[in-house]
Amino acid sequence: MTDAVERGRRGRAPPVRNVIFDFGGVLVRWKPQEILERFYREEALRERVRRAVFEHPDWVEIDRGTLAEEAAVRRFAERTDRPREEIASLVQHAKDSLTPIPESVALLRELSRRRVPLYGLSNVSAETFALLRERYDFWSVFAGIVISAEVKTVKPEPAIFEHLCRAHGLTPAESAFIDDHPPNIEAASRLGFRTILFRGAAECAAQLEGLLSP
Repeated sequence: MTDAVERGRRGRAPPVRNVIFDFGGVLVRWKPQEILERFYREEALRERVRRAVFEHPDWVEIDRGTLAEEAAVRRFAERTDRPREEIASLVQHAKDSLTPIPESVALLRELSRRRVPLYGLSNVSAETFALLRERYDFWSVFAGIVISAEVKTVKPEPAIFEHLCRAHGLTPAESAFIDDHPPNIEAASRLGFRTILFRGAAECAAQLEGLLSP
């Protein structure tokens, strides 16, 4: 465990000085069920593909950077007994669905205007993040970004949080971590981070106000 993480576990929590954002479901939309509903009409087929693609461990390995997207598409096609071209189109459709949440981006820019140090921590493939970087212009507000595929570990594994602290000199107790996935929030909390389970930008902003240093 890093010294930064250990410091976050000891003593009274100081005011928050840094804010860490998840991406999918927080800054950009991520709704696999809606993706499937737009792609397939048959409910049984949607459920089969959901389990075999989005909820399969292979999806996590794409994010971890240990399984190439092309190889994953072949596995998904074999597992679902669907054409490879169809599954490749579905995966591309999933990436294209990652559009900004305007209220969240507005919150991000407001925090940047107030000179709050901002960081990103996301489970995402290198290819998908490259696409997001190319399409949208708000990434420059981040002081640092950790992408799972680049460090070969994913949330909620402690190693990715420890890497973030080590790479950017963060103390967990002085850092607010925002994520929409409860297991990630629980893992961060155990490591000493101040946490916000994202349910919308307005609620998130209100919770941040109670945490940020004067």
